[in-house]
Amino acid sequence: MKGKLYLVATPIGNLEDITFRAIKILKEVDFIAAEDTRNTLKLLNHFQIKNTLISNHRHNEEERESFLIHKLKEGKNIAIVSDAGTPGISDPGEFIVKKAIEENIEVIPIPGACAAINALIASGLDTKEFVFLGFLPMHKKLRKEKLEEIKNENKTIIIYEAPHKMKETLKDLKELIKNRKIVLARELTKINEKLIRGNIEELIQKCDKLKGEMILLIEGNQEKNTENILNNLSLEEHYKLYEKQGFDKKEIIKKIAKARGVNKNEIYQYFIK
Repeated sequence: MKGKLYLVATPIGNLEDITFRAIKILKEVDFIAAEDTRNTLKLLNHFQIKNTLISNHRHNEEERESFLIHKLKEGKNIAIVSDAGTPGISDPGEFIVKKAIEENIEVIPIPGACAAINALIASGLDTKEFVFLGFLPMHKKLRKEKLEEIKNENKTIIIYEAPHKMKETLKDLKELIKNRKIVLARELTKINEKLIRGNIEELIQKCDKLKGEMILLIEGNQEKNTENILNNLSLEEHYKLYEKQGFDKKEIIKKIAKARGVNKNEIYQYFIK
């Protein structure tokens, strides 16, 4: 009988944020695959959990995959943990999950802390729809493409960034996001937890003094959002919308043409017909 693969979320700072179920699983599995065994050992010692630890980080993940799958096939139950938060979210775990599914091994999530979600719900930005981009690429071309994606995205955007790179990232974003709302969440659940809300220029001035884990949240492109809504209207609905706002026929035709990116004569001819 095959074993089970557990994805166990661990605290992102405050150790009290672990669940009873997570503690139970960490005690009961045959061994724990950890991103950094030294960090995980501190957690286990705090909760008096005695279990075998093996490393499973970015640099040995492919090598470990075969070993873990082999052990799961032997019937061993394994817990995957990252240094903090939910494994597989910008942390090791994704590859072993895919391989386990291919091998018909049961994958069980053990819910808990996730820095991106905690930052989002406290940000004050739109939570109905959002895009998580993780860490921005280091490669210049890929990074530029991702920044353009941020510029055009109309949903709330969540980015992870290293403290020493935050200022450079904010400067890269400055011309793209202009006056959109932005929130920097740092050291969530820890003593120095802080959410800084403001415009991008204010954050650039402050970020030199900030240390610790950081998450950047950016308001979606509202101009793009409005444009999408208007383009989904029929021409008649679009016309009536501007008419209700008090614009005359000539102004309405100009505004519709501009919003839809077409020649105003096309709009004029449509309404003449």
